[in-house]
Amino acid sequence: MSTILAYTSPAIGHLFPMTPLLLELRSRGHRVHVRTLAGQVERMQSLGLEASAMDGRVEAIEHTDWQAGNARGALAGAVATFTARGEYDGPDLESAIAEVGPDVLVVDINSWGALVAAEASGLPFVTFSPYTPPIRSVGTPPFGPGFKPLPGLLGRLRDGLLRPLVMGAAEKVMGPRIAELRSAKGLAPVRNADAFFRRAPLMLVATAEPFEYHHGDWGDDIMMIGACAWEPPAEAPAWLDALDRPVVLVTTSSEFQDDGALVRTALRALADEPVSVVATMPAGVPEDLVVPANARVERFVPHGPVLERAAVVVTHGGMGGTQKALAHGVPVCAVPFGRDQLEVARRVEVSGSGTRLPAARLDAERLRAAVRTAMGCVDGARRVAAGYEASGGVAAAAETIERRFARADARGLS
Repeated sequence: MSTILAYTSPAIGHLFPMTPLLLELRSRGHRVHVRTLAGQVERMQSLGLEASAMDGRVEAIEHTDWQAGNARGALAGAVATFTARGEYDGPDLESAIAEVGPDVLVVDINSWGALVAAEASGLPFVTFSPYTPPIRSVGTPPFGPGFKPLPGLLGRLRDGLLRPLVMGAAEKVMGPRIAELRSAKGLAPVRNADAFFRRAPLMLVATAEPFEYHHGDWGDDIMMIGACAWEPPAEAPAWLDALDRPVVLVTTSSEFQDDGALVRTALRALADEPVSVVATMPAGVPEDLVVPANARVERFVPHGPVLERAAVVVTHGGMGGTQKALAHGVPVCAVPFGRDQLEVARRVEVSGSGTRLPAARLDAERLRAAVRTAMGCVDGARRVAAGYEASGGVAAAAETIERRFARADARGLS
């Protein structure tokens, strides 16, 4: 038995996708400890994992990227958030290492200080990414704005010209701060974001083809492991059985980003459609929300039971919710507001698993049309679900961790 220490960023949307991997490792006989959001410690312990709360100063630094006026500004805002958290999450991981005594580390890709501390520790470490990492690949547009892939020479020229413009603002913020974090630990500078994110000997990415683009040049240190769609065990709400029409699930972000307009518009757009609308607003339900007779709005509803009945999911384009729907073979209408959502929504469109409607064009008429079209994308959603299944999932990821680090570390996994 070996001891594995996992460190997450302060977001449920990052903890929950990592959870099935941690449970798989525990089922193989390893001791697994996760340092995460204070509000989730008891839940993780109830699953049989060891758990402790991260430094409260990490949680206190909230995303403000939703206030940016464009994708480039939002990306720079996200970078500023992660670098600010890095001042605290690095020492926090070091404290956890001292307390737990791990053989292997699993670190969230958004915990930048912790990634530096993991490298400096000398322990084998794995980077876990619940979304497509911003790592360049031939044939893939620069990460952020959600450009559509363009094949051939023209695409390579376009991507080469756009990449410095897109990533330049982010790296201008990121570079000096990452350099400070690394220098403080006696680590050499890295030349760019790619080099920083690829410091771990293994990165696990919670997605798979055909939803994700093909990355033949990523190499075997980046492994796609499927959707990792997990949610806390919960009973289906009693009212769900009473719904006798196709269900449209509408979801918004678990981290505030001012995307409540999506629910408001969906309620108007679908009020006269022959469907039952179930909307979840984890960041809070506005008191003045007008809810039509065919709809129900809750702060939280377990999505799994709803997805068993759903004909389509209308989502802000968060990776977790989008992939959870597709893993059930349910098509998606993605309305991205920022963060990685622009990239997720484009992948929905390109994979044929649903539709994409930019938030700037969101209105009731357009959303109604996009939802109707998405309902016809069941075959594409099922292809994506099959791709997730074929990836091998967390079982393949756990086997890879055991195989690689058994060779890399004399204390390694057994």
